[in-house]
Amino acid sequence: MDPIVQTIALTMGVAWASGINLYAAIFMLGYLGMTGDITLPPDLQVLSDPLVLFAAGFMYCVEFFADKTPGVDTGWDAIHSFIRIPAGAVLAAGAVGDVSQAAQIAAGLVGGTLAATSHATKAGSRVLINSSPEPFSNWAASIGEDIAVIAGLWTALHHPWLFIVLLALFILLVAWLLPRIWRGIRRLFAFVGRLLGRKREPEPPSAGPSHENRLPPGTNSTGDP
Repeated sequence: MDPIVQTIALTMGVAWASGINLYAAIFMLGYLGMTGDITLPPDLQVLSDPLVLFAAGFMYCVEFFADKTPGVDTGWDAIHSFIRIPAGAVLAAGAVGDVSQAAQIAAGLVGGTLAATSHATKAGSRVLINSSPEPFSNWAASIGEDIAVIAGLWTALHHPWLFIVLLALFILLVAWLLPRIWRGIRRLFAFVGRLLGRKREPEPPSAGPSHENRLPPGTNSTGDP
């Protein structure tokens, strides 16, 4: 199989997966490298270290529950905007192997952008899903994302051409979907803002007679006749 195609699929696959579930991506790559199922590039072989596997597995367990709790998942995604995107860039740069520094920087730039794209799609869709009162949609979305990450990385490693085609379709879908997600989020926040605005509106002043007007006839405001 063409090693260039394999490298491209691994580089883009790990960046795409990092934007959705970074810890599952790291654990899967490390586990496959440790068992000998794949040969990781030199810069990614550290992922097979037991300490890295333990840390990634532990954080995946934490994310497994945080990602399925309405409201908590959006906060988790907000925090991981500063983790998934840089990690996707670093992993993509390491996935190209022992090449020139320029190629690694280019891979990091493309990988970071792809990680940001998949992360924005995940986080934005979760905001809209959280507007639903029932929790089952969160579980369905989270489990679907976990399955997509595992299946996507496995496809990238074993069927790189298929993954590249699927990734191109994903990018086209996101180009169509993200503007609609953004408009949905704006409408949601505008609706919440209107609700809060109604709750904070002060009560109108009473239309009844003032204290001065209620004084007995012939009496001034100090009470003297």
